[in-house]
Amino acid sequence: MNMKHPKQLLAVLLMAAACTMQAQRSEALLEKNWKFSKGDFKEASQPEFNDTKWESVVIPHDWAIFGPFDMNNDLQNVAVTQNFEKKASLKTGRTGGLPYVGTGWYRTSFDAPADKEVTLLFDGAMSEARVYINGKEACFWPFGYNSFHCNVTSLLNKDGKNNTLAVRLENRPQSSRWYPGAGLYRNVHLRVNKPVHIPVWGTYLTTPVVKSEYAKVHLNTALETGQPEASGYRIVTELKDQWGKVVASGDKVLAYGDGNVFEQSFVVRSPELWSPETPVLYTAVSRVYDGQELIDEHTTPFGIRSLEFIPDKGFFLNGKKTYFKGACMHHDLGPLGAA
Repeated sequence: MNMKHPKQLLAVLLMAAACTMQAQRSEALLEKNWKFSKGDFKEASQPEFNDTKWESVVIPHDWAIFGPFDMNNDLQNVAVTQNFEKKASLKTGRTGGLPYVGTGWYRTSFDAPADKEVTLLFDGAMSEARVYINGKEACFWPFGYNSFHCNVTSLLNKDGKNNTLAVRLENRPQSSRWYPGAGLYRNVHLRVNKPVHIPVWGTYLTTPVVKSEYAKVHLNTALETGQPEASGYRIVTELKDQWGKVVASGDKVLAYGDGNVFEQSFVVRSPELWSPETPVLYTAVSRVYDGQELIDEHTTPFGIRSLEFIPDKGFFLNGKKTYFKGACMHHDLGPLGAA
C-alpha cells in the first residue's frame, strides 16, 4: 500500500474496523457510575427515583465487608448435628460477625442500540436478585453463587438511550453458615448482538478421544434465531493452538431438524495436553454467516485432556493418577470480602 497518504490509510483502517464491529457482537463492563444504598425502597426500580444521596460505588462491590463487626450479626441458637450436639446453644462468629443480612439496591443507566439484542450477564449477585429495566422486572435469580443472564431487549427505551438498570438484592437471616458477602460482588456485562446470534454459554466442547497421536474435539454451537427450526445459516470454525496457528478447521450449514445447533467434529494431530503442570489452552473461533454476511463470532477456549474416575484406584488425568490438592475455602477472599 502507498504509505505517502497516511490519512487515506487511516480512513481505510477505520472503515474496516467499523465493518468488523458492525458484523460482530460487542461487550462492555458496567463497572462505574453505580449508586448504592442499604435498605429497601419501594420505588427504587423506577427511572424517576431520586438516588442522588446514595453512595457512589464501583462494581464489583461487597457492602457487608464494611461492617461493623458485632457478635449479634450472626448470633444463632442451633445444635450442630455434625458435632453430635443434641441441644441447641448460642453460637456466634460463624459468618465473621459481619452484617451480611439485609437488603440493598444498586442503580445505574446505560445506552444500547435499539435494533440489536441486548443481554445482561451477572457473574455473581448475593442474593435473591431482582433485575429491573426502566421500572419493569427483567428477571429474578435467587442463587447467590451462580452467574445468570437475562435478555432485556423488549424493556429498553425506543431509542435505546438512558436505560435505567436497578438491582434489588436480599440476604435472608440464617441463609449461610459462613460469610457469603453481599451485593454485586462480581462483574456485570452488557452484551449486544444481532437478532441472530450465538447466545450466552452457547458453545459446548468436549474431547471424547485423547491420544498422543491425535485427539477428537466435538463442538456444539447453539444459534438464537427466534424460530423453532431455522436453516441455511453457515458456521466456519477454526481450532488454534496457543500460538494462534490453525490446527483444524471445518464448516457446516444448519439444516431443518438440527434444533438450531451446529454439531462439528475435528481431529487435532499430536495434541499438547492440558494439565496443572502444562496448562496449554487451544481456542475454537466460530464465525456464523447468513449468506456472505458475517453475523456473529465467538471464541471458546479449551484444554485437550482426558478425565477418568476408576473405582478403588482414584482419579486419572491423561492416563496418569492425579491427586487433588488444596483447602476447603467456603469463600474466595474471606475477611477481605467477596468482591
